[in-house]
Amino acid sequence: MSGKGPGLFSEIGKRGRDILTKDYNSDQRFTISSTTNSALDLNSTLVKSRGLSSGDVAAGFKYNNKTVNVKIDTESNVLTTFTASDVVPSVKTIASIRLPDYSSGKCEVQYLHDHVAFTVGVGLNCSPAIDFSGTMGTPSIAFGAETSYSTGVGKFTKYNAGLCLKMPSSNASVILGDKGDSLKVSYLHQLDRLNGGAVVGEISRRFSTNENTLTVGCSYVVDSLTVLKAKLNNHGNFGALLQHELTRKSFLTISGAFETKDLDKSPKFGLSLLLKP
Repeated sequence: MSGKGPGLFSEIGKRGRDILTKDYNSDQRFTISSTTNSALDLNSTLVKSRGLSSGDVAAGFKYNNKTVNVKIDTESNVLTTFTASDVVPSVKTIASIRLPDYSSGKCEVQYLHDHVAFTVGVGLNCSPAIDFSGTMGTPSIAFGAETSYSTGVGKFTKYNAGLCLKMPSSNASVILGDKGDSLKVSYLHQLDRLNGGAVVGEISRRFSTNENTLTVGCSYVVDSLTVLKAKLNNHGNFGALLQHELTRKSFLTISGAFETKDLDKSPKFGLSLLLKP
């Protein structure tokens, strides 16, 4: 959560999700990133997944509190994002459009304050979707909800609610999602014996299918440059990764996953390399 307020709804349970999901990949990814003295950021990414290759080139320019980002991929899509911060105190405005799909335009406003935070997003087309999320509370405890209303069909297509409790060395969260069809409870605890790493437990239930999933994971800080993560759920899916900082802001990430209940299946491996000269 943010340091001076409850944070956005998307931040509820984020630390636990990062340990269980972030950087676990089954593809090969190579990224080169550079920054010039004129505040121009350049990124080039090549991805190989399931025998298919794709890539993109991105450029970002920042001036004062305004940022313009442009990304062009190998499918000839051009994503342009404009971000302006603190034009009005505590407010961030984000406008984006993906060409050639002119109906993909969207404008979003984020408001962050000491005891409340909310976002409002509106699609820039004839039948726009209207997204709203809000949280109330403090950095220690917060609750909120998010919803999406489609003007084209005239009904709500999404509504979720969540609660987060944060303590000095641990935090817990509860999220009711999928229009009330799923419930996810997670708990994270930092441990000194993991050198600043943490252990996470997450229980999720889908009411329509009576399916329960228990996932446990941990992160271990080997040293100031290297982090190990691992996760396992009750369906026998195991994943692990190693991330090493080669130089400042340049990372090598190696990940793997396999099913412990079916060892005949080949494990999946992923490799990600981010270079920032």
